[in-house]
Amino acid sequence: MQDIFDTLYSKSQEGQNFYHLIEIMASEENIRLAYRNIKRNTGSKTAGVDRLTIKDIQELTDKQVVSRIQSMFNWYIPQVVRRVFIPKPNGKQRPLGIPCIWDRLFQQCVLQVLEPICEAKFYKHSYGFRPNRSTHHAIARMQFLINMNGLHHCVDIDIKGFFDNVNHGKLLKQLWTMGIKEKKLLSIISTLLKAEIQGEGIQRKGTPQGGILSPLLSNIVLNELDWWVSKQWENFETEYNYSKVRTYKNGITIIDNSHKYEALKRTKMKEIFLVRYADDFKILCRTRNQAKRVYQAVIDFLSSRLQLNVSDEKSKVINLKKSYSEFLGIKIKVKKKGKTKRGYATICHMTDKSKNNSTKKIKNAIKKVQENPSNQTVHYFNSVVHGIQNYYKVASRITLDLSEIKFSCRKPLYNRLYKYWKKAEFMDMTKTQQKRYKGYNTKLYKIQNAVFSPIFAQKHKPAVNFSQVICNYTKEGREKIHKSLMCIERTTLRYVQSSYIPSQSIEYNDNRISKFIAQYGKCYITKQDLGRYDWQCHHKTPKRLGGSDNYQNLVILHENVHKLIHMTDETKIREILKFFQIKGKSLERLNELRKQAQMSVIG
Repeated sequence: MQDIFDTLYSKSQEGQNFYHLIEIMASEENIRLAYRNIKRNTGSKTAGVDRLTIKDIQELTDKQVVSRIQSMFNWYIPQVVRRVFIPKPNGKQRPLGIPCIWDRLFQQCVLQVLEPICEAKFYKHSYGFRPNRSTHHAIARMQFLINMNGLHHCVDIDIKGFFDNVNHGKLLKQLWTMGIKEKKLLSIISTLLKAEIQGEGIQRKGTPQGGILSPLLSNIVLNELDWWVSKQWENFETEYNYSKVRTYKNGITIIDNSHKYEALKRTKMKEIFLVRYADDFKILCRTRNQAKRVYQAVIDFLSSRLQLNVSDEKSKVINLKKSYSEFLGIKIKVKKKGKTKRGYATICHMTDKSKNNSTKKIKNAIKKVQENPSNQTVHYFNSVVHGIQNYYKVASRITLDLSEIKFSCRKPLYNRLYKYWKKAEFMDMTKTQQKRYKGYNTKLYKIQNAVFSPIFAQKHKPAVNFSQVICNYTKEGREKIHKSLMCIERTTLRYVQSSYIPSQSIEYNDNRISKFIAQYGKCYITKQDLGRYDWQCHHKTPKRLGGSDNYQNLVILHENVHKLIHMTDETKIREILKFFQIKGKSLERLNELRKQAQMSVIG
């Protein structure tokens, strides 16, 4: 599907319209890819109102799955969406809508084709729910604008219940404006948006959180705001072309707009830049007067153009020299660099809410260790600590914040676990922990062989700006993403991907491709390169003995080596062993597979 997605992306960049997208969405290749993408999503294991999960689809054949999805494109009526409430840290509940698994697979087919079209139209500094982008990129962009551009006035806007208040009619018009002009597809999306929610009835507005398409649709809604703000300054069109193309030694080409901005500063225009992550966004301005004007203009735009209301309590203009602005769990402020230095630099802390949530997570992990003091529960505790450290390491004062959390957890950690733990040395840690915590001098404790990771031990690592070269739908962008990966010969890989076995389940066919790629196209036992036709996929535990089509139960072998696993003729066994020179570790791997197949070991 990659060539098709690339073509859609380039045509969208050129401003072309699209009319026959359902044909692509309903193609066998796109449906197989949708299954491949959705099965690794943890949400696929959550049942909808029909109580089915991805496991109920795994046993079906490729043909059965494809025909079911294709029939849904002919006449689509979504099933009732299951309503689930997730507790929020402030005591309130967040409503989620869980579609049935077949609807999720259907939505994934739609998403895969719409995404390249929309990605070409999205504003480059929108970071939420987009491929290859993260919260850290959004934070890095905000810090860059503050540190390098000296923009110290921030407009904070909070949209009231954004996902529950999206106007369906406006959204469909925005899709039409983007060039998606296939009326049947727009009708399907409209039907999908109005799907009945369990206990609430048919929805007249909003995109249910939990749906596969909802993140993309929410970005489409706010994309209009992105471009409206950026055209006030960043992408303002001037009569004279000030932009210069600069190419660096590493091959990266950028457009330098510095001369353009210098010219704009001599006018009365407002210098503003926007950074957005989903419905959470910041607008940075040069002066307080500009920020106040932008604040009123954005509220008016959201109300009149997008039919969205703003929370007056949470929305405000902040002088970053005096107050913190909270963004994605980090609070940011500026302060003078020092007595002798000029200028300002950002300082970042975890927000109070983030610290409270992190403390609760660690205390819950401590309780689990107390209930079952073992390697597994200590590893769970460590995973919680590592997750907090990994996310908040972009805060410049992260060590101070984690020290506060450590102090809050000190008593429960000691009172609950001192009976079970023993003192540990640095060398008792795993290699990963040793690499992570090298240089820290702190007391260590362990239960069984698992050492507790120190809560405070995390140094600040600055967030890095997103490289706009990275893109899933251009050759250059993919090379930047996958430059370190090994490759299998292209024609062989194409054949593997297209050679489905009709009598086998869709799960087997999909995992067979994954396993071939994971083994880099080599035989598991002999390690020799495989061609198009000389290999087979083997079940480690045969299906007759209760084996499944799971990824872990499959292995790729040369066809003659595969025969060797099930072979009983001593003469033929010796011939194949000699031909492939199977001995030592190769022979050990072969015997292991023969044991699992309940065959005798080869001496």
